[in-house]
Amino acid sequence: MNCIIVDDEEMARAILEEIVSNHPDLELAGSFPHAMEALKYLNQNNDVDLIFLDIHMPDFTGFDFIQTLKNPPKVILTTSDMNFAITAFEYSCIVDYLVKPVAPERFNKAVEKAKAVNSGNVETAGTTEMNQAEDSVNVLYVNIDRRLIKIDVPSIKLIEAKGDYILIKTTGKNYTVHSTLKKIENKLPGELFLKVHRSFIINLNKIIDIEDNSVLIDKDVIPVSRSNRSELIRRLNLL
Repeated sequence: MNCIIVDDEEMARAILEEIVSNHPDLELAGSFPHAMEALKYLNQNNDVDLIFLDIHMPDFTGFDFIQTLKNPPKVILTTSDMNFAITAFEYSCIVDYLVKPVAPERFNKAVEKAKAVNSGNVETAGTTEMNQAEDSVNVLYVNIDRRLIKIDVPSIKLIEAKGDYILIKTTGKNYTVHSTLKKIENKLPGELFLKVHRSFIINLNKIIDIEDNSVLIDKDVIPVSRSNRSELIRRLNLL
């Protein structure tokens, strides 16, 4: 399979180039630090079977890049951020999701999936690892009274910092956990949650109303700091 690499990180590209060069089923057609360079190449060449694509790039996100392609080849995402696993499932061209640093063994499994999809054997190209990634984003375990309690992440309405503890409010129950807001923020999918105040993280899908510098979630009025308001407005689907 002819493949290209699109990644703005020089070291990440070098590692992938080395792994690709040692794979018997891959032929590296190009390696690009900028999405626009890769886009120009793809517009002039239609023999690319697979793209190894970074998500975070300065000019395009990986998802923006895919959307510019009329008939995208198969894509394997390469990223250090697990928070976009769910978004990846929305694109039929994405066959796998590799987390940096990429291990050769895991890389080989991803290539096998791409080969199976290209040959029409979609079942063989099952997305076990991607499903595991989705599950890890959808589920959070918290330690309460020496018990690990499972919380469905989409059910979380908001999280409030309370000294050395955080209060997690869900649609069914509230949980007080010995932790910090920063720690749980790193565990939540970034496309669904936003820190709107130094003491609050909210689920954007749970917002009922926005007025001045506050949002209403269920019966809770949550303050929005001035520094976070512009990001909140940017993330909303405004008419």
